[in-house]
Amino acid sequence: MTSTTIIGAGLAGLSAAITLTQAGHAVTLIEAGPAAGGRCRSYFDRQLGCRIDNGNHLLLSGNKAAMAYLDAVGARGTLRGPDVARFPFVDRGTGERWVVAPNAGRVPWWVLAPSRRVPGSAVGEYLRLLRLRRAGDRSVAQVLDDGGALYRRLLEPLAVSALNTRPGEGLARLLAAVVDESLAQGGAACVPLVPREGLSESLVDPALSWLRARGGVLETGRRVSGLRIADGRVVALETTAGPLDVERVVMAVPAWVAADLLPGLAVPTAHEAILNLHFRAEAAVPEGGDFIGVIGGLAEWVFVKPGLVSVTISAANHLLDLPQEESTDRVWADVQAALAFSAPLPPLRVVRERRATFMATLAQETLRPGPRTALSNLALAGDWTATGLPATIEGAIRSGRTAAQTLLAG
Repeated sequence: MTSTTIIGAGLAGLSAAITLTQAGHAVTLIEAGPAAGGRCRSYFDRQLGCRIDNGNHLLLSGNKAAMAYLDAVGARGTLRGPDVARFPFVDRGTGERWVVAPNAGRVPWWVLAPSRRVPGSAVGEYLRLLRLRRAGDRSVAQVLDDGGALYRRLLEPLAVSALNTRPGEGLARLLAAVVDESLAQGGAACVPLVPREGLSESLVDPALSWLRARGGVLETGRRVSGLRIADGRVVALETTAGPLDVERVVMAVPAWVAADLLPGLAVPTAHEAILNLHFRAEAAVPEGGDFIGVIGGLAEWVFVKPGLVSVTISAANHLLDLPQEESTDRVWADVQAALAFSAPLPPLRVVRERRATFMATLAQETLRPGPRTALSNLALAGDWTATGLPATIEGAIRSGRTAAQTLLAG
């Protein structure tokens, strides 16, 4: 039986492991950290006294790679969401509330219904989305910003969350790829889904159980510090637990780690932060959903879980040096307004992901490598590789599958 060693047990590494196991390979995952999942996992926070996700992630029903991953390990049922596409919003400046509700089919008649579209937007504004298909190397703002309500109240927050980059710099064709696989396919591809319990319970633990049942091995706390190369192949890994002979390798590590292990490899070098704030509080989201978008506040997306309210702020480099008291007070005010309740600031945990994703700019996009390397038995995986998508869960899972298929074809 052919054996493959996968460096990194985040979603890209787990996806590669599933694909290779399905093809009959013996798989070993080597993870430097104490647990699998990478940036997409859950853990018990002693300060809050409850289990939290290290970040908030939203999947869409049209994320084909992610849905196939979940189906492979029998975990699609661990997600929850509405029966139809619906995205609630509140405007902090005006107090207005609305729900964007695309119809299921690909013909977008929903833009003709004022109750389904962004308030203040005209039907003609939605035609501007067609410009994304010929965006070239321009930024999101250059292609879409017309100063209208649709841009400010939907397209700009969509771009920031999808690209984790400000619209003035974010590459429009990466946003186009997201829109093509979601909104352009109709509301049936845009149903928002979140874990019923946590990220690990949906995306990590079921995959590990599935792999272990088929002979897969996970070794945590084992860092790979170097590669032994002979005749154009990786023959062994230098690790903190000693050398490890290998037959085939998938490297599913952060970009900067890959560059250290493979000198000369071009990878994205500029990154954007994501700021997550978890509040120990009980609340309910209007419209019966699990989240709400905030326009004109510091908070961008507010997620509600039993006993927990979590806020995500993307493209947050500019907030990293802001005093925590100032940011938490402003965010809590946004939460109170969004959820229409009044309560004193509760216990909270702030999670700063300083290098959450590569910046989705033209300069960084040109640095994203494909899965193949100069070494015949080594493939790359990660949301920073050339997936055609920005750094998302869908991109990470797709990259793992592509890296595995590259080795299988080779």
